[in-house]
Amino acid sequence: DELSSLLQVPLVAGTVNRGSDVIGGGLVVNDWTAFAGLDTTSTELSVVESIFKLQDSQPSAIVNDMRDSLIDNYS
Repeated sequence: DELSSLLQVPLVAGTVNRGSDVIGGGLVVNDWTAFAGLDTTSTELSVVESIFKLQDSQPSAIVNDMRDSLIDNYS
């Protein structure tokens, strides 16, 4: 519970790459997308999406904000 509040994400037991317990070996997640290993199942991906709330993300809004910021910096 303390680790969950520190990381600000819910902690659940899970795997990636069909049972690998080394999360860092098969998963990279940022604010709007996740990249998982080739052997990752759809069930494992749905758990990752629900934990990091990737279904709710608005990548176009984030990209537009980043583009505007870059244009402002380099104009």
